[in-house]
Amino acid sequence: MKNSLHPLNAALLALGLGSLASLALAQNVKPPKAQLWMDVSTGGMAGMPEMDSAAMGGMGGMLGGMMGGRGGAGGNTSYGMARGMSFMPPRVLDIALYNRLKPGIEASQVIPAGMRMGERLPLLPPPPAQPVRETEPSEVPQEYQRETPKGRILIYWGCSTEVRPGQPRIIDLARGNPADFGKAFAGRYAPDRGARVGPGHALFPNEKNTVSLSRESSLVGEHQVQGDGVPANFRFALAAAQDVMPTIDLQSSGTPKDSIALNWRPVNNARAYFLHAMGQAGENDMVMWSSSETADTGMGLFDYLPNATIDRWIREKVLLQPETTQCAVPRGIFAPKGGGDAGGMLRMIAYGSESNFAHPPRPADPKAVWEPDWAVRVRVKSSTMAMLGEEQQGSRGGRASRSGAPSSSADGQGNSAPAAPESPSLGDVINPLGNPANLLKGLFGR
Repeated sequence: MKNSLHPLNAALLALGLGSLASLALAQNVKPPKAQLWMDVSTGGMAGMPEMDSAAMGGMGGMLGGMMGGRGGAGGNTSYGMARGMSFMPPRVLDIALYNRLKPGIEASQVIPAGMRMGERLPLLPPPPAQPVRETEPSEVPQEYQRETPKGRILIYWGCSTEVRPGQPRIIDLARGNPADFGKAFAGRYAPDRGARVGPGHALFPNEKNTVSLSRESSLVGEHQVQGDGVPANFRFALAAAQDVMPTIDLQSSGTPKDSIALNWRPVNNARAYFLHAMGQAGENDMVMWSSSETADTGMGLFDYLPNATIDRWIREKVLLQPETTQCAVPRGIFAPKGGGDAGGMLRMIAYGSESNFAHPPRPADPKAVWEPDWAVRVRVKSSTMAMLGEEQQGSRGGRASRSGAPSSSADGQGNSAPAAPESPSLGDVINPLGNPANLLKGLFGR
């Protein structure tokens, strides 16, 4: 039994059982013959109408790739986008199958009609990696000049209209200590529980099918995986808890000089929320803020989280409870200073549940060998982004100007009438931070 400890723990992690080492020693657990991972992500931009990537054509693919993955033809998806914060297309589905009996063999997944993606989805092995061509440098530099960082990173945290005592935590990069930069971005990170894709996996989307989930799509219903070597009983049903999450309806008000008020409608099936903002204040300062009650930068939290991790981080006040519907960015932390530009980007995530299924179930006898025929892990999340200082009215209204003042136009009788909501420019979508290079340019003297 001593020699089987390592694969035992690996199998337990793969199934998401979270058993103690003593339980692992008591029962011989083998990895499933077939394992399926399904990641379902919903994304959007606050105050901006939902953009269908097919309608946007190639532009949708370009923007989708910028925000979380590569866009396929016509803006459709490619595998891996569900791990990022893609908002074009708004709903992304990643499927990975590992068939231990026949690795790397094409398979398919029969899906319910409510998904509106056809009768079945093809699962194909990833294309072989392209070899990297080495090139000779055309010019040999005569000397190297080391840039000395000269900026600061200011870290704030907590939902509060005013800056709390003891904040910000300041990382002064001008001291020249390389470890300081690492400390600035240190913090909690989502454990990696997704499929570690290799040649033995079969994936969706792929070159045969890159169709996206539609606004009306639902995963609820019976699914079946079929293919050479796939267990014949690989059939499972998804309920509402595993369905596509809705978009986050985020509203914000206030300018960078003020406290920025944020509120949102409760997101169906959300277990917790987290918000994070990053921007520039002055020429050399980078500002980071998170909704956490602890001084965690939150850079590593925008991913799927296991249920136990969500519950623990709620208790530790890192994540906001699911009944929370508002937060505030402290006053003036993103205001312009010393003639520099103001600006920043807010990100928000609603964590859904992680669901795990296996067949047959774990034997009641702890001494019995358990080798599931198949196992499934389904993860869901929803995220959105907003430009700090823009009035975001979500789906309940339009998007006002940066100053926050409502615009108006005259009607036919000379009376003042509200103007139609202002649509974001293409530049806002492609470059929501204005000039994100400025965030690091001042820090490193470039």
